[in-house]
Amino acid sequence: MNNIKDYENLISKRVLLRLDLNVPLKNGEIVDETRIIKIVPVLEFLIKRNSKILIISHVGRPKGKVNKDLSLKPICEYLEKKIKTKINFISENILKIKRDDLFKNPMEKIVFFENIRFYAEEENNESNFSKHIASFADLFVNDAFSCSHRTHASVCKITEFLPSFAGLQFETEVNALKKVTIEVKKPITCIIGGSKISTKIDVIKNLIPRFNNIIFVGGMANNIMRSKGYKIGKSISEKNCGSIIEEIFEISKNTLCEITYPEDVLIGKSPDDDAQIKDLKDIADDDLILDVGPKTLKKIKNIIENSKTILWNGPAGYFENPNFAKGSIEIAKSIIKKNKDNSIYSVVGGGDTVAVINQLDAIKDFNFVSTAGGAFLEYLEGKELPGIKALN
Repeated sequence: MNNIKDYENLISKRVLLRLDLNVPLKNGEIVDETRIIKIVPVLEFLIKRNSKILIISHVGRPKGKVNKDLSLKPICEYLEKKIKTKINFISENILKIKRDDLFKNPMEKIVFFENIRFYAEEENNESNFSKHIASFADLFVNDAFSCSHRTHASVCKITEFLPSFAGLQFETEVNALKKVTIEVKKPITCIIGGSKISTKIDVIKNLIPRFNNIIFVGGMANNIMRSKGYKIGKSISEKNCGSIIEEIFEISKNTLCEITYPEDVLIGKSPDDDAQIKDLKDIADDDLILDVGPKTLKKIKNIIENSKTILWNGPAGYFENPNFAKGSIEIAKSIIKKNKDNSIYSVVGGGDTVAVINQLDAIKDFNFVSTAGGAFLEYLEGKELPGIKALN
């Protein structure tokens, strides 16, 4: 997989740059700029080399139709201020644009196309659509690892028509994930949350033989506690996953991977309640499990202390209420402490986990924080992502 930083002469070259600027918007305002921050380095890299940049991205799921609520214009304007460089936003139908229509002003450095998912051809990975867009540029750069589990035109088919390269962020993401799957320093620990075991079972099964510890928190832990015969009250859980849990414990026993789940919890009668500590045997029918308890937290922190690599995907509790945020925050602080003395390599992924870290303003205190979501999980499953395959 070739990287754009190895390209010898980018002066005046037209670079079609696929980014993931699918940031959360509320009333046209950007709620979380994490994805924007991550793509600034590749833009600065290309600007410094006097390239002509054509940005393609998307926001939301317009399903191939124009939706003004999903316009990239506010994101373009935000990015313009962020990099302090004038950007020409192009709202015209991309199918009617020709190469000569672009960069008529020789001083212009960046053009930014409207939401590529306004075109059904994008998600259909359509060949003529890809060829048309490719005609605008001299080379293609994918710096949207988080979209690279999608077989879409601006991720896959376009590589058939242009010399194609991985972007700076793309390579960083792949290298970080290699360090928790292939190039591993042991002991290695995975802390995994979320509500459904079934959606992450393939990830778990792929990681157990490679990992020394898997720690279950959140809704996933509730499923395990119930399968072990404990009451979980009215807590979030998944039905009919007993056989999956049996399989997880069987695989872990055969591969010497230690499984950890809560031995005490914080409960409330509602998500807005105050926290009360309970052992598993004491949970009532109207209790909601909303965080790990102090004994469990102490055990998790001890495992982190004795780990050299850690993968964290999923908060420990309902962190939106400060009364149930302690588990997630203490896990973050334990990893940060080891990061500061370079005694651990840390990879964090998943929107809610990133939100916890953002609360602490601590993204820089982890080795790598992924915003990739589906692509992140599919890579951990051991799947070959279409976007990586296309670049190869």
